[in-house]
Amino acid sequence: MPIPIYQVDAFTGTCFSGNPAAVCLLTGGKPANWMQSVAAEMNLSETAFVHARKGAYKLRWFTPLTEVNLCGHATLATAHVLWESRQVDVNMRIEFYTNSGILTTQRRNGRIQMNFPAESPVRCAAPEGLNAALGITPIEVLKCQSDYLVVLSSEAAVRNLQPDFYRLKEIPVRGVMVTALSDTSEYDFVSRFFAPRIGVDEDPVTGSAHCVLAPYWADKLGRQQMTARQLSRRGGVLELSLQKDRVLIRGEACTVLKGELYAE
Repeated sequence: MPIPIYQVDAFTGTCFSGNPAAVCLLTGGKPANWMQSVAAEMNLSETAFVHARKGAYKLRWFTPLTEVNLCGHATLATAHVLWESRQVDVNMRIEFYTNSGILTTQRRNGRIQMNFPAESPVRCAAPEGLNAALGITPIEVLKCQSDYLVVLSSEAAVRNLQPDFYRLKEIPVRGVMVTALSDTSEYDFVSRFFAPRIGVDEDPVTGSAHCVLAPYWADKLGRQQMTARQLSRRGGVLELSLQKDRVLIRGEACTVLKGELYAE
């Protein structure tokens, strides 16, 4: 039987913006090499694979090159598809079994709210080659489990950054996020996210990065509720609530296309 597959723009209410993710609705588990091949074929920053399991759902995420342990926009896209396709009642919470533990999603005030683990970054020296790859001298550099966090002096510095992706690929981390305070009252902070090492030069909107950005800016700003904008070409908006060791991430999504996957 063909496998239903969707493409969804996440962290936006307008199609052709935000971060596109593919979502495959499976009836059971599939080999990792098959999922990796599908993700390479889709050639989006993430492809999600989901199937029902013990009253919840098993969820995995793949870039065109590798499986990742946490992905925000593809989780949001998956929840959107499960509700839209009526696999799950729109008023029901969804639990996902993932490599990062149990993640939950539910609808809140017209948006999809995800409950993700928070991670506070630790200040560190910039690794060799980072500043040259970014072409800037940061205010500070911090490290979390998977990524570096680079703080810049202004929103313009973040917006105008033109990394050398070949050099950036040599730094042994999943990705590098750059951030600064927002210039406008509409948003608290802005960011961009680069991950050429896993096949994504620039990710349009990165939910998992905000598991680190939210604790960092909550400490700097002295508040737990924030609104962030990611300044990629497509752009996207995230509403954030820090609750102890968890981050509630809210955003919108819209379906761009639906098809059937025949490759087994």
